Amino acid sequence: MHIDSIKNDFNLKDVNFRAAQPNDGLTLWQLVRDTGVLDLNSPYFYVLMATDFGETCLVVEHNEQIVGAIIGYHPPKQKQTVFCWQIAVHPTLQGHQLGQHMLEQWLSLPTNKPCRWVTATVATDNEPSHKLFTRFAQSLNVPCEWAPHFEVNQFPFGHAAEPLVRIGPIVHSGGAV
Repeated sequence: MHIDSIKNDFNLKDVNFRAAQPNDGLTLWQLVRDTGVLDLNSPYFYVLMATDFGETCLVVEHNEQIVGAIIGYHPPKQKQTVFCWQIAVHPTLQGHQLGQHMLEQWLSLPTNKPCRWVTATVATDNEPSHKLFTRFAQSLNVPCEWAPHFEVNQFPFGHAAEPLVRIGPIVHSGGAV
């Protein structure tokens, strides 16, 4: 089945969530490119993330095709934090609330599960991501705080500022980690 024909038969029950594997790098690059809205990094970046940070990245498969991903990592100086670099959903599946499920599954990956904080930077003009992170924090019943982080003058070409969103502290079943 071609990825563009998925929208009509899409059912969340048919989705497989898993950690990224080294061979996913090229497909992750293609997925981000196909969104048409995310900053596209080099193919090498996605191969590196899938290889060296695959355990902190989520891949979403439907009918054996990658249709979504979260690229993330643990900041070295913040042991209880997982940073969300990019969330990509194939354009044909946007509007199915897949992003919310992806964040839940991403946080459930064995390497991410002990984390008490989720962070990301989100451009000030990216309203869908602002709503997604706010809803995610609400679903966890934890605070969602926004603070200045990357300013306009740190980017070339008039890129919007990217405040830092910090979600948590996250309490896992059995109490805080």
